[in-house]
Amino acid sequence: MPARGPFQERLGYTFKQPELLELALTHPSVSHEQGEKLANNQRLEFLGDAVLQLIISAELYKSFPTCDEGALSKARARLVNKEALAERATAIQLGPELVLSRGEEINNGRERPSALADAFEALVGAIYLDGGFTKVKRFIHTEFTESLTHADAGRHTGNPKGELQEILQGKNAVAPEYRLLEMEGPDHDRSFVCAVRHSGNELARGSGKSKKAAEMTAARAAIESLRAKGKA
Repeated sequence: MPARGPFQERLGYTFKQPELLELALTHPSVSHEQGEKLANNQRLEFLGDAVLQLIISAELYKSFPTCDEGALSKARARLVNKEALAERATAIQLGPELVLSRGEEINNGRERPSALADAFEALVGAIYLDGGFTKVKRFIHTEFTESLTHADAGRHTGNPKGELQEILQGKNAVAPEYRLLEMEGPDHDRSFVCAVRHSGNELARGSGKSKKAAEMTAARAAIESLRAKGKA
C-alpha cells in the first residue's frame, strides 16, 4: 500500500509523486519551528486556490447561463470560502494527516479551520501537478458535487451557517444558537452531535468529526427543513 494509503483511498486519487502529497500536508509552522527554510504547503496552496477558482467558476458559468457576474461571484465565494473548504477537509479527514509543529499540535492545529482550508487548497494544487487538469477536475467535481447541485447563484449551502443566519434574521433579529449535545470516541476519531436552535425551538441536529462540522451539518438540515415548509 502506498504511503498514506487509506487517505489516498478517501481522496479517490493515488499520487505518482507521493512527495507532493507530503508537501501539501506540511503546515508552515514546521518551517518556522525548526528555523530553517524547509518546504511547506504555502506555494501549493497558492496554486490550488487558482485551480479551484477556475474549475468552480467554469462549472457555475455552465450551470447558470442567465446569472450575471455579481451573482456568479457570490455563489463562487460561498463555495470556496475558508469555512466551506474547512468543511470539505473535515469530510475527507484531512486534519489527522497534517504535519504540524509541536506548538501547532498543542494549539489544536488539526482542527483549526484556516489550517484545514489552506491544506485543502494545497492538496488541489498537488493533484494538479501530479495528475494534470483532468484528474484535479474530477477530484473537485467529486468533492463539490452536492454543493454544486444545490447551488443557486446566491442561495447556496457552501456556507450553511451564514445562509441560515440570513434566513432567520430576515424574519427577526434573533440569531440561531448552536449547542453541543454529544461528544464521544477517542481523540483521534471523535464524533460530535450539535443542535441548532432559534427563538427557543430546536430546528435540527447534525453530526460530524469536529464541533464545527456538526454545526454545519445541523445548519444545512435546518435550511432544508425550512425550505420544505416553505419558510426559506
